[in-house]
Amino acid sequence: MSEEDNREWETETEAPAAEAGVHSDIYAEDGSVRHDFLASLGAAIADRDTLWLHDHIVSLHESELGDVLESINTPQRRALVRLLGDQFDFAALTEVDEAIRLEIVDGLPNEKIAEALGELDSDDAVYILEDLDEEDQQEILARLPFTERVRLRRALDYPEDTAGRRMQTEFVAVPPFWTVGQTIDYMRDDEDLPGSFSQIFVIDPTFKLVGSVNLDRILRTKRQTKIEEIMDEPRSPITAEMDQEEAAQIFEQYDLLSAAVVDDNNRLVGVLTIDDVVDVIHEEADEDIKRLAGVGDEELSDSVIATVRSRVVWLLVNLCTALLSSTVISLFDATIAQMVALAVLMPVVASMGGNAGTQTMTVTVRALATRDLDIYNAGRIIRREATVGLINGLIFSVLIGTVAAIWFANPGLGGVIATAMVVNMLAAALAGILLPLLLDKFGADPAIASAVFVTMVTDVIGFFAFLGLASMWLV
Repeated sequence: MSEEDNREWETETEAPAAEAGVHSDIYAEDGSVRHDFLASLGAAIADRDTLWLHDHIVSLHESELGDVLESINTPQRRALVRLLGDQFDFAALTEVDEAIRLEIVDGLPNEKIAEALGELDSDDAVYILEDLDEEDQQEILARLPFTERVRLRRALDYPEDTAGRRMQTEFVAVPPFWTVGQTIDYMRDDEDLPGSFSQIFVIDPTFKLVGSVNLDRILRTKRQTKIEEIMDEPRSPITAEMDQEEAAQIFEQYDLLSAAVVDDNNRLVGVLTIDDVVDVIHEEADEDIKRLAGVGDEELSDSVIATVRSRVVWLLVNLCTALLSSTVISLFDATIAQMVALAVLMPVVASMGGNAGTQTMTVTVRALATRDLDIYNAGRIIRREATVGLINGLIFSVLIGTVAAIWFANPGLGGVIATAMVVNMLAAALAGILLPLLLDKFGADPAIASAVFVTMVTDVIGFFAFLGLASMWLV
């Protein structure tokens, strides 16, 4: 290597490092965007300092720009997008909450949106388009070139949360009779290929998928070798209407970086890549956690009214189940009146049962979501959870029974609460696994409904066992 080439190589390798340093400097140690950076950004926006914005914002990665957008207020967001103009990276809109994305897009003319979407990968463009009104969608699509318009409309026609909505419609496909040399020359010469890819798909004249070849295998094979000699047969093809969570599980099972997406006739329509699957996994886990708490699809950027609306339904359901628990207590009001200690100890029985049921329910809902729990192993898991509940009940019955007997100088009361604890912990374990299984069997989402009903079961059984035994043995 000549001295001039060496200097050129050093310059090329130093540039990305410098950029990485700029990008990493926007974050504090806890991972949030630095306050001083946000202060400087706010000042630049107020002063319309486009030079500062160009130096510090334009070079950010789309995910970093997304974090910045979520960290500033609404007027600053709108002003930032306006000041950046054509230099604003629309891919950053795939990294922010839906409310923020719609807020930014609604402030832009459809002509500008269409121009920006034309420069994005199709999966990112669909992600932005799918949240818009039908009228805006059609106007934006009408401004795109014919080929791009057809690709995006085809993806939007698939149901939400399916592989078809997540797929990228740009891919590399070749016939099986081509040689490795022809394929390499094609990839070098065609300017319309995707910006990055790791797999080449093999199709027949009707566009049906017959195989795939990884790029590393092509690079290690002689030019005269035919593609059909080195291609892999399709394994677990992903259909366009397959649920995105199921598609993500296929990626996990086979350690895939990308996978072909086919229609009902096995014709290649797109490709699903690992970066999209990581987003799916994150979204599904986030969705399950929120639904377990009864908050729906709530996001941090939602308004007060939207947040209240997403929470009030399940709070109302919870109120009804709480009234049912109160009805059980009212059946034993005479017993409670004769022994005030029962009122003191009731919350202990209900709380322990509720927590135990929530533990079992959380494990069960997650196992159902990941397909680790099915009809073949359900019996064994139910027996395991029942045994765990019984053992935990015995352990804590000894503890609370001893405490109650000493606290109120009443061994009989200690025996009553100990027995009720065993009953409620066993009921909690069974409710925590059986209720999600039943909800899943009848097509309901166990992540949404399980928490309220498990709590209801543990409260009702806990109060009934404790107060019922007390009325028989102590009063």
